[in-house]
Amino acid sequence: MWKTDIRNTILYEDREIIVCHKPAGLAVQNARIGMMDMESALKNYLAEKNPKEMPYLGIISRLDQPVEGILVFARSGRSAAELNRQMGKNEIEKIYLAVSDREPAQKEAELEDYLKKDGRNNTSAVTPPGTKGAKKARLTYRALETLPDQRTDTGIRCLIQVRLDTGRHHQIRVQLSHAGVPLLGDKKYYPQDGSGFSLGLCAVKLGFRHPASGKKMEFQTTPRGNAFEGFDIEKNC
Repeated sequence: MWKTDIRNTILYEDREIIVCHKPAGLAVQNARIGMMDMESALKNYLAEKNPKEMPYLGIISRLDQPVEGILVFARSGRSAAELNRQMGKNEIEKIYLAVSDREPAQKEAELEDYLKKDGRNNTSAVTPPGTKGAKKARLTYRALETLPDQRTDTGIRCLIQVRLDTGRHHQIRVQLSHAGVPLLGDKKYYPQDGSGFSLGLCAVKLGFRHPASGKKMEFQTTPRGNAFEGFDIEKNC
């Protein structure tokens, strides 16, 4: 049972939106029976604040359960519609930090692949263009810093900044793994990793226009997973 006070995850709140740092291990929605999820915890929090009002909470984007980082939720249908419009127009900036035990062949590059989801085992894979059901996925990455670490198979940890242009299922994990840079702690796409680190992936920056005022909103957080230990996160963000 997840016991952390949901209030400790909230970075910003007003009548239209709530911005949170989702902890690793907490599902955004539809967790298993008996397990708390982000949506339920936030709805309970809003109901306690306003007992006479049925809380509205619109999920705008998602993070995989083992991934931590910033998410924005809408508190009204109007705000949800506007934020979803921005998402559809690729107007929401999403920046991640990832950690691998390999350095990419190119320090900086754009990756464009076609990904197909396998719902039976909840994975995605890179497929040839034109594959039925495959969707184009695009991101850019930049290797930032490398540290020695004897706990990994290669003796290093590499910090990588990722900017998403699309939002496909497990996109960062699949594309980086396919490019030869699997993420530490990724049990689905790097099962042979024996380092013991938690998943090295965090949504560290989120930028969008406030759905009511139109004001530019930017949020940044610090990863809490042990894969990020020792890196100069503030400098590299």
